[in-house]
Amino acid sequence: DGSYRQNGLNLTTLLVQPISAVLAKKLLSLPEDTVQKDRCIPFQMPTTDKIIISLNIQSVTTYKTISNVVGYLKGSILPDRYVIIGSHHNGLNTYGGQEWASSTAVITALIQALMLKVKRGWRPDRTIVFCSWGGTPFGNIGSYEWAEDLRRVLQRNVVAYISLHNPVRGNSTLHPLASPSLQQLATESQSLNCVGKTRCPRSNVSSVQIQGDADYFINHLGVPAMQFSYEDIKASENSSFLSEALFPVHTTKTEEMDPSFHLHETIAKLTGQVALQIASEAVLPFNALDIALEVQNNLKVMFSESLATLLLLFFLGDEADVPQLLAVAARLRDTAELFQSDEMRPANDPKERAPIRVRMLNDVLQGLEKSFLVHQAPPGLYRNILYRLDERTSQFSVLLEAREHSKLHQSNETLQAALSEVLNSINSAQVYFKAGLDVFETTLAGKK
Repeated sequence: DGSYRQNGLNLTTLLVQPISAVLAKKLLSLPEDTVQKDRCIPFQMPTTDKIIISLNIQSVTTYKTISNVVGYLKGSILPDRYVIIGSHHNGLNTYGGQEWASSTAVITALIQALMLKVKRGWRPDRTIVFCSWGGTPFGNIGSYEWAEDLRRVLQRNVVAYISLHNPVRGNSTLHPLASPSLQQLATESQSLNCVGKTRCPRSNVSSVQIQGDADYFINHLGVPAMQFSYEDIKASENSSFLSEALFPVHTTKTEEMDPSFHLHETIAKLTGQVALQIASEAVLPFNALDIALEVQNNLKVMFSESLATLLLLFFLGDEADVPQLLAVAARLRDTAELFQSDEMRPANDPKERAPIRVRMLNDVLQGLEKSFLVHQAPPGLYRNILYRLDERTSQFSVLLEAREHSKLHQSNETLQAALSEVLNSINSAQVYFKAGLDVFETTLAGKK
């Protein structure tokens, strides 16, 4: 209430009606013998007869109430630090599938399990916030509105976001996604919880764009995020950031994919374990060095491609700029390595642990990803450049997009701007780590 709403006069008059592949085939009269399995071929309109398609639009603009359900378990030592677990629910009875039911089931089971511990007197160190978002299929409306209202508080206090967006969308492969700082934690949790019947063999943790309501936390707040989900292999090979464009899952599909609910149980265990570790460990289980390594590897992959290198050198006009970018990435790695060994190691040893040192260290770890938020990303790409477009891309997606744009438009302006954003982000992160080390040295010099 009270938020300014744009009037609808500037909305496009070009309405798009999604149709099924069966109807498209019928309308376009595609001959049966030209259809080849697992291959994309362009449709061609028949050359003989005209086809007239009449589409009657009967949409009426109206306001609907979208509700979030938010609860929390207050931390005993650091109540001002939040670990958010987010799922979503079906609020307007307009989304035909049941893909929201899996996330609702998992977060409900998780809350029940934790409340058994609470009744025995247990509390986490940090506050755990449970969120069930409304309006997810319409563009993550519930999470965006809530996070915008509380942006200042969340930016300062949220430690991590753990997503339960559609956790069982297949049954062949466990597909863990995590920001670089949380990849080590995801890998360790996965190895502890995987048993034969749950079918999760050595899945690689990657930083691919995450579907659903994690979006605002990743791209506007710079919060480390992670998600465990089961997918079919073919589905996981494609980019998945346009989740709203997918057809809903058939009502009985969830039961068909996981009749004994072993997959749901595994997701609940994995999610619960990482949430408890982040909420209860004295030092946040984040890995600063993994971020630096991810940055360095992304750049090396890009510059190792001969065509890409030639294009970059041609557009930049100065060969010194490429080594400069790699040099800044190398400095980030050196500083992160020093930070990891000099500050993380002593803080993780209870004998050497000082409360003021731990608090300062956690503040630095909590802000690791904020340096990598670019001002504006191309449509469909994350503002947080640590996340790749899909499994097959091992480069910064903003540079990949800018390179393609430069090829099409014969201009280096977009590429120059993207390179500048990446360079500034890497340099900012390096300075951030260095400043953290300097603060430790200055503050604690006389207290060892």
